[in-house]
Amino acid sequence: MISLREEITIPSPPDAVWPLLSDPAVVASCIPGAELTKSGEGGAYQGAIRVKFGPTVAVFRGEAKLAYDHAARRCTIEGRGIDGRGASRALASGVVTAGGSETTVLQVEGNFNVTGPLETFANAGGVHLARAILAEFADNMARLVASPATPQPGPLSASAEGPAKREGEGPSASAALGGGKIIWRAFVSWLRQVFHKRKRDE
Repeated sequence: MISLREEITIPSPPDAVWPLLSDPAVVASCIPGAELTKSGEGGAYQGAIRVKFGPTVAVFRGEAKLAYDHAARRCTIEGRGIDGRGASRALASGVVTAGGSETTVLQVEGNFNVTGPLETFANAGGVHLARAILAEFADNMARLVASPATPQPGPLSASAEGPAKREGEGPSASAALGGGKIIWRAFVSWLRQVFHKRKRDE
């Protein structure tokens, strides 16, 4: 099980950001390689996400359950997915809280686990990739908040780097998590951890 605890900042007040964070379709549109394909009852949503682990690109399809506490600006997430090619499985759970006043501080705390052929890659660099994804998400969300005239994603819309997908279509290759910017951010996250560990051991 891999744990993640991160804070990211969006340069807009929570009153402007939270309505967007409360819309799963908008959130999916800000995550490269993600799409929603179907909504169900009880806050359950089906979708897919394209992720690059080392030399391997995997498309996880599954379901996420979201529970919102609008008064506290908090969302609880439970998700699971299966990679159709290699039969790897992913489980994730976490809590996202939006705080702050002039700017929004997103606190993300959770756990995820990957089993199967991709387990080694996920254990080695999954947390750094997750941090890079959060940073990219924050950038996309900030641009969306700053451009209110931009058409919002419709119900079950999808890609952060391309047109909305119809049901049954996978995320575009160009939108895969693992693009140049995300890889660089993952590398920077790894460097920070290495130097932090060395400094702690001195």
